[in-house]
Amino acid sequence: MNARFSLIDVFHDGAFTGNPLAVVSGAEPDTATMQTMARWFNLSETVFLLPPTNPDADYRARIFTLAHELPFAGHPTLGACHAWLGSGGRPRRPGRIVQECGAGLVPIRQDGDRLAFAGPPLLREGPVDAATMRDVVSVLRIAPDTIVEARWADNGPGWVGVMLASAEEVLAVEPVRRHEGRIDIGLVGAHAPGSEVAWEIRTLFSDGTGALIEDPVTGSFNAAVAAWLRETGRATGPYVAAQGTKLGRRGRIFVDYDGADWIGGRTLTVAEGILPLDL
Repeated sequence: MNARFSLIDVFHDGAFTGNPLAVVSGAEPDTATMQTMARWFNLSETVFLLPPTNPDADYRARIFTLAHELPFAGHPTLGACHAWLGSGGRPRRPGRIVQECGAGLVPIRQDGDRLAFAGPPLLREGPVDAATMRDVVSVLRIAPDTIVEARWADNGPGWVGVMLASAEEVLAVEPVRRHEGRIDIGLVGAHAPGSEVAWEIRTLFSDGTGALIEDPVTGSFNAAVAAWLRETGRATGPYVAAQGTKLGRRGRIFVDYDGADWIGGRTLTVAEGILPLDL
């Protein structure tokens, strides 16, 4: 039995500048095999594109990190949609696609050369407990008084959001390279008025073996940040955020509001092939 795969560059600003994603389609391996394949691809996430079980959905996505399955993640959502459309998928409503995933149904729209998903509701929000904050400060190797605000920003991956005073402070953070136990931290800081982008984003997560990894671009955290900035009056209209700068990438996230927080980016297929599953 064979499956197809695509490597998609998501949230890019030119080929090979965004976050790469593996999308596997045409077969439904068991969960253990999916996790093994995700570890083999060695990308932040791998998506398995499957027929929907909900009649209101166009397709179903199962999303795996190197260590576990996620109910939702942002760049896999846009990449899965890109792959589905590229394979001939036709949405029920032109320009509007509905993805089924562990978090439920996620609306996606086509905005010119970009795709955008509607940010899902938070699973956990509000103040972060003292024990978690001690871990966060230790991992980031920053002084607690440099944090402008911290809150849970969990819409699937379990992010703790940490706001610093500026984009420069975000880019200056040099975290530890190993942390025992699972942790997911997102950083956000404002660029100076008039800059090309409004906000700088960084995200760090543990890979299940103790290594701490920086994600090139993270749609789920950007969705949580969009709601955070809007609710606190820090952003009142559309904006563009940058992510991946520290890694030499040029991730660009386009955020808009129309009663929902829409998180958009460009997607591009850079490679395709066949995976033998019966070796």
